Amino acid sequence: QVQLRDSGGGLVQAGNSLRLSCAASGRTFSTLVMGWFRQAPGKEREFVASIRQSGGYILYVDSVKGRFTISRDNARNTVYLQMNSLKPEDTAVYYCAAKTPTSNKYEYWGQGTQVTVSS
Repeated sequence: QVQLRDSGGGLVQAGNSLRLSCAASGRTFSTLVMGWFRQAPGKEREFVASIRQSGGYILYVDSVKGRFTISRDNARNTVYLQMNSLKPEDTAVYYCAAKTPTSNKYEYWGQGTQVTVSS
C-alpha cells in the first residue's frame, strides 16, 4: 500500500506561480513512477505530468509544456509540480498518483488539492 498526501493548492492570479507537493509513505518511494493529474469542473480527469523512478524520464501534456516542471526528491519521498505562468484554464483539482514498476495504470491517488487561477 501507498499513501499519498498532496498539498500546495490555492487561489492565484493569472501569470503567477504555485508549487504542489505530494508526500508518499508505505512503500519505497524510489521504486514508484509518480504522476500528476487534474480534473476541472465538468471535465474528465487528465494527465498532466509524470516522472520515472530515477527522475530521468519525464512527460508532460502539451498544454503545460514550458510552464510546469515535475521533480522528485527520493530522500524526502516527495514529488513536486512547479506551475509557472498559470492560466485560468489551469483551474482544477490536482491529484498526485503513483504506480509500481510492473503496473500499467496508476494504482494510488492523493486526495487532491484545489488550484484556482483568476483572470
